[in-house]
Amino acid sequence: MPRKGSLIIVSGPSGAGKSALVSAVLALLPGLSFSVSYTTRAPRGNERDGVEYHFISKPEFEALIRDGDLLEWAEVYGNYYGTARKFIDDRLSEGNDVLLDIDVQGARTIRAKRPDAIGIFIMPPSYQVLRARLETRRLDKDYVIEQRLRIARREITHYKTYDYLIVNDDFDESANELKAIILGSRCRMTSRAESAESIVATFGGLDAEDP
Repeated sequence: MPRKGSLIIVSGPSGAGKSALVSAVLALLPGLSFSVSYTTRAPRGNERDGVEYHFISKPEFEALIRDGDLLEWAEVYGNYYGTARKFIDDRLSEGNDVLLDIDVQGARTIRAKRPDAIGIFIMPPSYQVLRARLETRRLDKDYVIEQRLRIARREITHYKTYDYLIVNDDFDESANELKAIILGSRCRMTSRAESAESIVATFGGLDAEDP
């Protein structure tokens, strides 16, 4: 029976581990798609075009804005980031759940447009742990790390606006929690409304009299 897919937003400060958790859950759950965002920044580390991000030029990104192809977009650290509208709508209509890994600003924009979206905030166990993670991964210069930490202080104040909170202290435990949230979302009334209506119809409908 058909099931309506859920839009699942995962947010958290840079270095909290949200991208790694998303990757782990994508490998564990069928029927789950990842919305690859568009960005104008250069790839970092081993990032691949079309996998972590669609890496495009600023003129190409601005064309997506003009054409209304983005569900949300923002400028972060001097670069554009945006979420494709058509990809999400196509996957949801097929009954697949869609995971979004976006920042607090983007999450707020999408949830205003799609109030049924599920919000999950990934929080580091402490400021000190977050700093250590950013320094250990060696992807950014020192001044960028300091900038990310300043932004993290602002971002974590928004955690109460989300539906679920995962404190990413133990990675395996956090991955299991994220998986459980997604599985639970598939049992929501809004996700199974069409299936329920089909079953009720076999009983003669909601207004059926006792045999």
